[in-house]
Amino acid sequence: MSAAAKGKLYLVPAPLDFGCDIQAPLQDVMPLQTLQTASQLTCWICENAKSTRAYLKRIDALHPLSAPLQSQQIQELPREVHKKGDHGGNFDARPLLAAALEGRDMGLVSEAGMPAIADPGSSVVRAAHDLGLEVVPLTGPMSLMLALAASGLNGQSFAFAGYVPQTPAERVQRIRELESLALKSGQTQLFIETPYRNAALLQALLQTLQSNTRLALSCGLTLGAGWSRSAQVSTWKRDKPQAPLDLPTVFAIGR
Repeated sequence: MSAAAKGKLYLVPAPLDFGCDIQAPLQDVMPLQTLQTASQLTCWICENAKSTRAYLKRIDALHPLSAPLQSQQIQELPREVHKKGDHGGNFDARPLLAAALEGRDMGLVSEAGMPAIADPGSSVVRAAHDLGLEVVPLTGPMSLMLALAASGLNGQSFAFAGYVPQTPAERVQRIRELESLALKSGQTQLFIETPYRNAALLQALLQTLQSNTRLALSCGLTLGAGWSRSAQVSTWKRDKPQAPLDLPTVFAIGR
């Protein structure tokens, strides 16, 4: 089959308000072209079909879907690749792309932000390239980049470290490792945590980091209650944040 006869794989960003009680108006946080493109797709690969249908329902309210919601073809990534990630090469995503091989455009979407960035989906993108499909990333919010821009830390060299360990001793060790790397190399270290553990992580950071290390938090990005703050640890200890930390948050350390 020629490349021209194959469908494309669109990487469709989602708003950053997944799991939040209050959602931002979709038209305020998502580009028009992204929403219009998504409204024309009928074949999807996602983390969770229920949340994907909810997202498509929000899109439909602004740009009518080209096919009824109940007739959308939605495939879920296996549960085992959600938390552990799917970049190790053990998961074969090619069968999920059968519709594209038949000539239909497909969308890859995660729960929030850009798929395959701090979310599963890289195996699908890799499989699409291996099958000769055109991969088209669409524009939309990415919490890591928004947080980095708001941090005042080094934006020329940075790394995403994922989640830090939950066990206190292992968490402290990991924080020290990330701090050492940030201070020695100047490379900003970004990491995240489940919202209900944000306060505990912040406390661990303030207890572990050196006083002159710079710590940045971006909480609830793109939401009305969202905020960003960057300061040395000594300042954080003196003026602890009064705003709630129960929203998705990106942490960053550097110099």
